[in-house]
Amino acid sequence: MEKMGGNDLPHSRRSKKYWKETWQAYLFLLPSIAILGVFVFWPIGFSLVLSFFKWDYTSTTRYFIGFDNYKELFRLTYPVSLSFVNSLINTAIYIVVVLVVVQALYHLFGLLSKYDKTEKSHSSLYAIYFAAVAGFVLLRNSSADLTAAGLLAGLGLMGLGLFILMRRRKSVQWKKMKSSQWSTLLLIAAVYYALAYLILSQSADFVEYFTLAKESSDFLKSIYNTVYYVLLSVPTQIVLALIIAMLLNKNIKLRSLFRTAYFIPFVTSVVAVSLVWQWMFNDQFGLLNYILSIFNLPRIAWLKEEVWTIPTIAIVSVWQHVGYTTVIFLAGLQNIDRSYYEAADVDGASGWQKFKFITWPLLSGTTFFIMIITMIGSFKVFSQIFILYQGLPGPVNKSGLTLVYYVFDAFYNQQRMGVASAAAYVLFMIILVLTMVQLYVGKKRVHYEG
Repeated sequence: MEKMGGNDLPHSRRSKKYWKETWQAYLFLLPSIAILGVFVFWPIGFSLVLSFFKWDYTSTTRYFIGFDNYKELFRLTYPVSLSFVNSLINTAIYIVVVLVVVQALYHLFGLLSKYDKTEKSHSSLYAIYFAAVAGFVLLRNSSADLTAAGLLAGLGLMGLGLFILMRRRKSVQWKKMKSSQWSTLLLIAAVYYALAYLILSQSADFVEYFTLAKESSDFLKSIYNTVYYVLLSVPTQIVLALIIAMLLNKNIKLRSLFRTAYFIPFVTSVVAVSLVWQWMFNDQFGLLNYILSIFNLPRIAWLKEEVWTIPTIAIVSVWQHVGYTTVIFLAGLQNIDRSYYEAADVDGASGWQKFKFITWPLLSGTTFFIMIITMIGSFKVFSQIFILYQGLPGPVNKSGLTLVYYVFDAFYNQQRMGVASAAAYVLFMIILVLTMVQLYVGKKRVHYEG
C-alpha cells in the first residue's frame, strides 16, 4: 500500500486539519481583534453614523439631519463678492489657454531642432506646465493691482519653464536658428504673455475666491492653514533629511553620536519640545531673536504675528521629525549596492552625476514611502499649536487653526459631535484622495533595485 504524503490526504481529513488551524489562528488573534474593535473600528463606524445626526454632549437625544453637518462646514458667515462658479470657469479657461500655447511652444521647439521624441522628453513639457501655472498663482497673490514687481515675478516664474525646456538635452540649437525662427519664437511667447496678462487683470480666479471665502468660514480657513503647513513642512523635512542622511552615510568621526542626536527629538515628548521652542521663539529674550540681533536684523514676534504662525509651527515640526526621516533615508542609502558607485568612479562620474543617476533613482522607493507617511502625519498637526499658543488656534484671527484643531474645538469646546465627526471624515477623504494620487504616480515613477 502506497504511503500518502501531506498533499495526498483524503479531502475530509485535509478540510478538518485546515479548519482546525484556521480556528487556532483566529483564537490567537481574538484579543487583538477585540481591542481594535473596541478602540478603533467601533469609534470609526459610530463617528460616521454620528456625522449625519445633530447631537451635543449635554443631550442624550440625537436628531437625524442628513448631510446638514457637512453643509454647515462649508457655509459662509457672510457672502463673498466673487462668484464661485465664474471664478472656477475663468481659472479653467486660463489653464486651457496655457496648455494650448505651451503645447504650441513645445511643437515649435520640435521644428527648430532635432528633438528626441522619447517619453523622457515630455518631462520638459510638464516642467513648463508647472512653471506657467505656478507663475499664474504667484502673479495673482503678489499684488492685487498687478504692480511691476508682481508682474515681473509672475512672468519670470513662467519663463522658468521656457528656460527648462530650452536647456533640456540641448533641444534648441541657438547658433543654427534663422531670423524667421527667432521671429516665430518671440511671437508665440508674446502672445502667451499677453493672454496671461489680459486674463489675470480682468477676471477673478479660484485662488482669489478661496482667499476671500476662508475669512468667512472657519472650516475653509482650517483647510487653507493645513495645506499651507503641509506645503511648508513636507518638502523641507524631506530635503533636510536627505542631506543629513547623505552626510551621516559618509565615514566621518562621531557618526553614531550625530545619528543619535538627530533622532532624539523624535522620541521626545511633543509637549516638552513645544515648551522648549516656546522659549526659543520669545520675542524679547528668545534664542532665535538673539541670533538675528548678531547679524543686526530686526527682531521677529514669532508667536504674536499672524503671518509667522504657520511657519513657526512648521519649524517645530520639521525639527522634531527630521531625525526619523533621516533614519529611513539612511537605511535606503545603505541598501544601495556599492558596485554602482565603483563603476561610476571608473567612468569618471562627478558627485552630482552619481547622485542624479544612482542615488536618487535607487532611493525612489524610500522617498515614495517617506512622502506618504510625512504627508499623512502633517495633516494631523495639533499638539504643537495647542502648546505653543496655550490652547488657542494662533495669536490672532485663528491663524493657527488646522483641520484637527477644528475637530477638537467642535468636539471639546462647542460640544457639537455631529459637526466634529463630519469634519473628521472630510479630513479622512482629503488624506485618502492625496494618498491615492501618490500611489498612482508612484507606480510609474518609483523604481526598486533588484
